[in-house]
Amino acid sequence: METKNHPLTRDPKEGKTVSVVGATYRILVSGDDTQGAFATIDMIVPPGGGPGPHAHAAFAETFYVIDGEIEVKSEAGRYVARKGSFIHIPKGGMVHGFKNKTGEMAHLLCTVVPAGLEKFFEEIGQPVEYGQFLPAPPMDQADVKKLQEIAGRYGQQVFPPDYLD
Repeated sequence: METKNHPLTRDPKEGKTVSVVGATYRILVSGDDTQGAFATIDMIVPPGGGPGPHAHAAFAETFYVIDGEIEVKSEAGRYVARKGSFIHIPKGGMVHGFKNKTGEMAHLLCTVVPAGLEKFFEEIGQPVEYGQFLPAPPMDQADVKKLQEIAGRYGQQVFPPDYLD
């Protein structure tokens, strides 16, 4: 007799939630749930928030802007992504990052293929309640070096904040 997998469901506030550099990320589905195929993360990014320049050669990343606006910077240029916009960062290691340059919250849905980025967020983030925001921690040279070391374990490179300027 064949066993079928059941659908995975999450209520609006369910899922592991972590504060990552001032933003709040809720892991909707992890690689543990998908046998490593993909992970999806609900991201709420406050004004001024967003990851600096980084790259990951082994996985693709997509963003759908549910609400608000972000500026996406990459080696290919800049793009202002507004509500309803979609961004795809292909495998290969293109340096990219984004920033919420508005005075309003930005709400994004991020999917990574294959999974693994969510484990990075869990390691560097601090557990919070859904909707709770912590200020971005100050980053001195030692903190940056530690972040780069952790990122490397997850197949990522982290670059200086002005790398794409």
